[in-house]
Amino acid sequence: MDLLEQCRIWNENDEYQKIIDAIEAIPESELTPELASELARAYNNAADVEDKEYFEKSVSLLKPYEEYFEGDHCWNFRIAYAYYYLDQEGLALHYFENALEARPGDEDTMEMIKACRSCLACPHFDKSFRERTEEAWAAFVKEEAELRSLMDQKDQEQGGNRILKKCGDILHLAFKDIAFELGFNGTKYELILTPEGDRARLFELVYFRRHVPEPVLEYWNIWVGRQPGHGFGLHRDGWEVSDDEVQVWAEKKDEQNVSLALYCEKLLPLLKEKEEMAWWMLYTLTDQVLGEIPAIAHIYGFEVLKEPKEEQSIILIDLPREMENMGITVYKDADSYLENCYSAYELEPSDDPESDWRLDVFAGATRCIPLLNEYLNNESSVMDAFHKDGAVPGFFCYPTDDFTGEERAKNMLDFRDDLEEAVLEKAGEDAVTFLGGASGLYCGYLDFIAWDLPAVMDAAREFFEAGPTAWGNFHTFRRNVSAVRLYYREEAEAETEE
Repeated sequence: MDLLEQCRIWNENDEYQKIIDAIEAIPESELTPELASELARAYNNAADVEDKEYFEKSVSLLKPYEEYFEGDHCWNFRIAYAYYYLDQEGLALHYFENALEARPGDEDTMEMIKACRSCLACPHFDKSFRERTEEAWAAFVKEEAELRSLMDQKDQEQGGNRILKKCGDILHLAFKDIAFELGFNGTKYELILTPEGDRARLFELVYFRRHVPEPVLEYWNIWVGRQPGHGFGLHRDGWEVSDDEVQVWAEKKDEQNVSLALYCEKLLPLLKEKEEMAWWMLYTLTDQVLGEIPAIAHIYGFEVLKEPKEEQSIILIDLPREMENMGITVYKDADSYLENCYSAYELEPSDDPESDWRLDVFAGATRCIPLLNEYLNNESSVMDAFHKDGAVPGFFCYPTDDFTGEERAKNMLDFRDDLEEAVLEKAGEDAVTFLGGASGLYCGYLDFIAWDLPAVMDAAREFFEAGPTAWGNFHTFRRNVSAVRLYYREEAEAETEE
């Protein structure tokens, strides 16, 4: 009897620790995908609900073999099960749906899908992002003096990893995943939180930075995004390029955006051998010259050329000045960018009253296009990222047929403004960030990110109960879950009569 067969017998007898001990004892070179999957199942089965380390171990064992086990029911069920108990129900739902596709009609899988959708419709967290932010900054206050001391040490080769780990442990109290850099500018220490090109991520990082305790700022600058500079050189895998060795052709696309085409003769061999690496080096260098926030805010298109254009070019180091000459008001920081990044949009509405929420929208405005696009495309990677950190992007929706008369349009907009003001006043500005709104054939919508969802929902429920509309709902920016009813007039009246 081979080890795989023995593990299956132990599993039938609920002897999960024997499976773990036996497979963990074999050399890593002998760990086959099948044994890794059995070990992951054992960790799943041996874990209590609160044993996060066991579920994380299960994911780490299964994830490398995703392509190998493509279409396999057991692999998909096992990784989904681990994600579910890691409170990552969005990822769990994806893999449970894959498992069901591989084994249609499986009752256990269908029950887990139902549980995921229920959790995702109205998420509950051990700690909201508001609480996680408070906890992380409290830890930073306690540990920042030691961080500064470590950064002052001359031998950074040995101490560098320790510094990054110490700061990373603090930041992970708030963020499941976080990219950051540490430095000293000659006057103050610097913590740079980088969104890595993710516009939606900026909202979390800006919220976090706004809550930095005042004593921290005596010694630290806290930045969202790398700051602009010049004279940069980039080194990677033996390749080196500086910002005065790159030609740029910049084309203004609209009032605030440019499209860039870059050519670097020095990197032509790399472009042939490793095109992705060449692109990465040139985009990163552009990021450093402009600053990370201006790059996110203003770069509409980015192209790497294999030969130069005939038109006059500039060198990369001069790009910031060239954009200013074009009349572009360059955003210097994430706060000002987010405050002013509203995008108006028009859509072809569905006149089917039974269609999914928001499909009746004909016009709206938003500060977070990625959320809207993913919702309309029935995708959820942005939602999953927020969910990991205890934050919930969503929207309130309510009927518009209660608004009549000559000033109907104005009254609907006033109602939406009143709803926003009421939630801010009741739940507090620390609980929510509003993103915009939309008007539909049948409903109005108010979009937001909840940093403390229960507080936001309670405030909205109170407003709807006192308002003129027949009902009010909450819905996350996920198409594949149901709405949560906050208020329904007929039910309220029936309860009153009883």
